Amino acid sequence: MTSILGISAFYHDSAAALVVDGEIIAAAQEERFSRKKHDPSYPLNAINYVLNEGKIQLSSVDYIIFFEKPFLKFERLLETYMAFAPRGFTSFSLSMPLWLREKLFQKKFLFEKLKQHDVNFKDIAKIKFSEHHFSHAASAFFPSPFKEAVVLTLDGVGEWATTTVAVGKDNKLEMIKEIHFPHSLGLLYSAFTYYTGFKVNSGEYKVMGLAPYGKPKYKDLIIKELMDLKADGSFKLNMKYFNYATGLTMTNKKFSNLFGHPVRDPKKDLLNDFHMDIASSIQAVTEEIVIRLTKNIANEYKIKNLCLAGGVALNCVANGRILREKIFNNIWIQPAAGDAGGSLGAALAYWHHELKKPREIFKDQMKGAYLGPKFSEKQIERQLSQLKGKYYRKTSNEISLIVAKELSNSKTVGWFQGRMEFGPRALGGRSILADPRSEKMQKELNLKIKFRESFRPFAPSVLREEVNNWFELNYDSPYMLLVSEVKKNMQINMSEKDKKLFGIEKLNIKRSSIPAITHVDYSARIQTVHKETNPKYYDLLNEFKKITGCPVLVNTSFNVRGEPIVCSIEDAFNCFMGTNLDILVLENFILFKNEQDQSLIKDYKNKFELD
Repeated sequence: MTSILGISAFYHDSAAALVVDGEIIAAAQEERFSRKKHDPSYPLNAINYVLNEGKIQLSSVDYIIFFEKPFLKFERLLETYMAFAPRGFTSFSLSMPLWLREKLFQKKFLFEKLKQHDVNFKDIAKIKFSEHHFSHAASAFFPSPFKEAVVLTLDGVGEWATTTVAVGKDNKLEMIKEIHFPHSLGLLYSAFTYYTGFKVNSGEYKVMGLAPYGKPKYKDLIIKELMDLKADGSFKLNMKYFNYATGLTMTNKKFSNLFGHPVRDPKKDLLNDFHMDIASSIQAVTEEIVIRLTKNIANEYKIKNLCLAGGVALNCVANGRILREKIFNNIWIQPAAGDAGGSLGAALAYWHHELKKPREIFKDQMKGAYLGPKFSEKQIERQLSQLKGKYYRKTSNEISLIVAKELSNSKTVGWFQGRMEFGPRALGGRSILADPRSEKMQKELNLKIKFRESFRPFAPSVLREEVNNWFELNYDSPYMLLVSEVKKNMQINMSEKDKKLFGIEKLNIKRSSIPAITHVDYSARIQTVHKETNPKYYDLLNEFKKITGCPVLVNTSFNVRGEPIVCSIEDAFNCFMGTNLDILVLENFILFKNEQDQSLIKDYKNKFELD
């Protein structure tokens, strides 16, 4: 038996993964345990969890793989500062002490940290280093169902690479092409995230959600001024507009002057039509680049399968376009596409690439992304009693029937079942569920339960066999990473008066027979639900369909704005008591808000720093 621990840490979304004889046993992000969103610190809790899940001591683990190479990263920082000297001195002087103290001697630093888990861990030689983009590419190809695939990785930056193309065949993965820092699609998108007043590395999906409210008025200006974009999708950025290589901000004064507005201050400036048009424009540019890149690699390598990883692969609108334009026959996207997934990729890369172990099973190896902790009925009952919750215990069948009925009566439900998801999406393990047919639900969920901006869209979960009856999609999308339109016969055409509305005013128009999950452009980020990976969630959807004729539910992550997705029973109970959720379901236990001790109600709105 060969066990490999993968670790990603120290930038954002630290995580750990355990692979035993090529099988993914467990994976989780540190934020879920520490309750700090995008926690970049050493993943102490996540490592403890995966070792525990694998019933293995750290000293018995055969290899420990860190997801990137610190020396290469250090070289990139030094060369960048030299290239842009003396402009980069401020950020250079701020980052050097940390590099010289910790990061450059990462092996020793990691060794000291790892000893916390097991006093018998004494072998520093077990610690190895992968490359950042190789870890990403491995996380996308090795768990995929394909014998052969082209792998496209798009993110901010690893050591040097920002965009890479690799070809995977059986157990081999070869990096073919790279675009290097500072030319980065991920950092370009992040620059616009910063410019529209959202947080870099967490607000990018808000820009994507805001884009359909605007028009891509600035698309040509971005392509003409900010970059040199080639027909094959390769590009160079015009660094005179950006500050991220040398300074402490993403963009500079020239950038603001180009678009005629300063950086939005989220504390003072409301979102307006300009910000919506900017969001629409950068989204259109991103799609243009992604489509050019994918068309080029499809023509060049004549391989029918595409795997995607890196933070940009979470741009499900661009993913949906690749599928819609039939550039590849099949697409598979790593659900933990960001840096968290690097921990898993690093472990799998070592197993297949370094140890040369074969890949024998060509099916999705991610187990539906349900790779986190789960709790026994005994643990739940004990914890609920300690928390003074009033609960009922039911059978699985009764749970499906009761919850489906409550959902059909516009109740909102915290749904806590089985193992927690790995990656940023809740997929029916740690989810908040609601009725998609309700016209008020999107606004209500955003403002009263999630405590977040009203423009943010919600995603539908749908029975896999029903997806094509409701959406313009007939393809597996288990990880909620593909966007498609609601079926034409479900759509409600906008009146001439409605069409004249601007921006957020469009929010209150009923657009389809499932308005709570229909975005302003009739799109939806779809999760297909499969009986094999999540039978309980599948059964609930089935019961809801029997009652309402609708096999779709609103599925959003079980948390409030700024809070990581709930992990423990206590997290779930606190979120339930701190929001307007009506019902909480933990495995076969059900709690109703109106029956709880009112003194337990929490002020949850200001508990977490806004993301």
